[in-house]
Amino acid sequence: MNGQIEKLYEISKKDSRLIIGLMSGTSLDGLDIALCKIEGSGLSTSLKLLHFDTLSYQDEFRNNIRRIFAKKEINQQDFSGINPYVALVHASLVNNALKNWGIAPQDIDLIASHGQTVYHAPQILTKNPDLPNSTLQIGDGDHIAVHTGIITVSDFRQKHIAAGGEGAPLAAYGDLLLFTDTVENRVLLNIGGISNFTFLPQKGSSTKAFATDLGPGNTLMNQYMFQHFGTEMDLDAKVAHTGTVNQVLLKELLQEDFLKLAFPKTTGPELFNLSYLQQKQVATNSQALAPQDVMATLNMFSAEAIVQGIEAVTQGMENIAVYVSGGGLHNPLLMANIRAGLPSVKVTSIDEIDMNPDAKEACLFAVLANEAVAGNPENVAGLKDSPAVCMGKVSFPF
Repeated sequence: MNGQIEKLYEISKKDSRLIIGLMSGTSLDGLDIALCKIEGSGLSTSLKLLHFDTLSYQDEFRNNIRRIFAKKEINQQDFSGINPYVALVHASLVNNALKNWGIAPQDIDLIASHGQTVYHAPQILTKNPDLPNSTLQIGDGDHIAVHTGIITVSDFRQKHIAAGGEGAPLAAYGDLLLFTDTVENRVLLNIGGISNFTFLPQKGSSTKAFATDLGPGNTLMNQYMFQHFGTEMDLDAKVAHTGTVNQVLLKELLQEDFLKLAFPKTTGPELFNLSYLQQKQVATNSQALAPQDVMATLNMFSAEAIVQGIEAVTQGMENIAVYVSGGGLHNPLLMANIRAGLPSVKVTSIDEIDMNPDAKEACLFAVLANEAVAGNPENVAGLKDSPAVCMGKVSFPF
């Protein structure tokens, strides 16, 4: 037997595994690196976060990604080279994190790498029935494995699509196993570039859990800030706080077919981008709005899309709790707008149920890798409109 396959077999039989989860979102702020100790699998899964860091990207990295990110036409040579380039940067950051933590690579069982999304193209967005649902995450797993010396599980989203899904959101698979409660009907809201949630009905409910994208999270605000202020984000909502929401533009922003579609659904910056904003400003003759007013309006737009989605899924329910993670949690105005839109619902950070809100997505990919080597598709058969599959491709160091 190949020694690496034998090693993977032994890892699959262990009572617990040390897995590094990696997450790099569309905001391009940095690589989330979560070292998790995971015991069991399926509904008996337990996770302990041992270490977590977000290691920032250099501007050169961000600029290279932006050359190919969410664009229909790109330079093929750039794309070919940036794929391994991302992996090498991620491998280097993992090695740095392990050194900082004083942990040897050989003590780690697996790396779970989400990669860097550069294009998301479900048919619901492309309107092209001749091409199947597709999504593309770069950062080759073989390069990560070779340059860290650690078996790497990556490219999770392709199995989801191959089995009939849209490749996103995948959070429901880990959320179902870790956070289903006996009393609360839980909405696990993640506000990254795109906002999404996992709805987890209380145990024993006849309603099925599911995950769905909602609409823009930080992506439109971040894109606008970069274009007009040269910064990556509206830190602490300082710009949006000084502006006034333009109700006419807000109403027009909310007139998007995607926002009216039934759950579950997926989207991305391919739809919610500066071109989308420009079209809506032209339609409302609001091109002369002060940037501060645009930012206030975009902030409210993200909040309204989130609120409408949560109201739609929880209507008529009791014991509802919304637990928030992702970068949007740190935007005080966005959180205030969401809470104002859901006055009778508890809206709080997911750290209230013992999960670091910044580490959550990286941890969930560690759970997916754990299921890939030690789980069973039946563990997630209870998800609505999501294929019951174990996801991820395995790359060996040698």
